[in-house]
Amino acid sequence: MPTSPPPAPSRPAPGTLLSLVTLAAAAALFVFVLWSRGDLGGSDGARSVIARGDLAPDELNTIEIFENARRSVVFIEVTRLERDNLGRNVPVRRGAGTGMIWDDLGHVVTNYHVVADALAYRITLWDGVHYDAELVGSAVANDLALLRIDAAPHRLSTVGLGTSHDLRVGQKVFAIGNPFGLDQTLTTGVVSALERAIRAPGGHLIHGVIQTDAAINPGNSGGPLLDSAGRLIGVNTQIYSTVSSTGAQAQSAGIGFAIPADTLGGVVPQLIQHGKVMRPGLGARLRDTIGSVGALVWIVEPGSAAEAAELRGALRWAGSDLVSSGVQPDLIVAIGDTPVRTRLDAVDALSGLQVGDTVTLVLEREGRSQTIPVTLQDLE
Repeated sequence: MPTSPPPAPSRPAPGTLLSLVTLAAAAALFVFVLWSRGDLGGSDGARSVIARGDLAPDELNTIEIFENARRSVVFIEVTRLERDNLGRNVPVRRGAGTGMIWDDLGHVVTNYHVVADALAYRITLWDGVHYDAELVGSAVANDLALLRIDAAPHRLSTVGLGTSHDLRVGQKVFAIGNPFGLDQTLTTGVVSALERAIRAPGGHLIHGVIQTDAAINPGNSGGPLLDSAGRLIGVNTQIYSTVSSTGAQAQSAGIGFAIPADTLGGVVPQLIQHGKVMRPGLGARLRDTIGSVGALVWIVEPGSAAEAAELRGALRWAGSDLVSSGVQPDLIVAIGDTPVRTRLDAVDALSGLQVGDTVTLVLEREGRSQTIPVTLQDLE
C-alpha cells in the first residue's frame, strides 16, 4: 500500500521565537531578584535587614531623659532582723527599693518605708559599685528619708529639681526605679490627677500627691518621677491595689502616687540641717469618741502648747504615772474653719500648718462652745 512521506517539521515563526526568548530572560531576571532578596530561602535561612530609619522625636526625647537621669538613680538594700527556722532573730539583707542622689555630698533621698526599722543600709550606683550608707534623718509624716554615702563628687550625678504646683493633668511623665529588683527600669505614663491625699506610715496625711498611670511596682518606691523636660517632679511612693479573697495582694490597678517635688524641696533641707522635720502640733494626745463628733483631748503633755493654752485632758501626768485629771476633757470640734469629726481630721488640719502658727480651736467644754487660740509647737 503506498505511503505518503512524513510531513516536514513545522518551524516557529520568527516572532514567536523572539517572544519565547524574551519570556525566558524575564523569568531568569525575576528568579535572580528573589534570590538576591533572600525570598527563595537558602540553606542558612539568612535574610536581609530592612533599615530602621530615624527614631521619632518623642522616642528620642524619652531616650535622652533616661540617659540623663539614670546615673542619679540608685538601688537600696537594707539589713533587718528576721526569724530563722530555729526562731532566732538573724540579720538579713534584702533589696528594699530605690533612691535618688540629691547632691554631690552623697545625700540620697528615698521613702521612709524603704528604710524603716533597718539596721544597716547599702546603696548600689548605676554602674554596680556598692557603698555602705548612714541614715541622716527621716520625715515619717511625709514618708521621706535621707541617707548619705561617702563617695567622690565626680561619681555622683543629680537630676534637676522641678516644681509640682504647676503640673497639669495629661502631662507625660517617666518613672525610673528597681521594681522587683530589676534595676534601671523605665516606665512611662501621664499625670492622671493632682491634689490627691494618701496616708503615710503612722497615719499622717500627705497632701498634694501626684497620681500617675506610669507603672509603679514594689521596688520603685523612692525613685524619681520626671516630666518631659527631665526635671524631678515627684518621688514614687505608693500604688493603689486591691486585696484578693485569699488575702494576697493583687496587681496594681494602674494607679500610682508620687510625693510632690514641692514637698520634697521643703523637707530635704531640714533633714540635712536638723535630721528631722519641724512638725506642728498641740502637744496633746487625742482620741476618737463613741457617740460624739470630734477629737477628745486625752492627755495634755507637760510644757506643751496645749498646756499653755489650758486645754483640759482626761488624764494627767503624776510623776511617771498617768492619773485621772478629775475634770471633763475638752472635745475639739473644729480647727479654724475646718470641722473636726475624728482624731485624724485634727491631724490633717494641723499638717498643713507651720510651727509657730496660731490656730483657733473650737471646743465643747462642759456642754458649752468655746474658742481658744493655740500657738503650734514642734512635735519632733
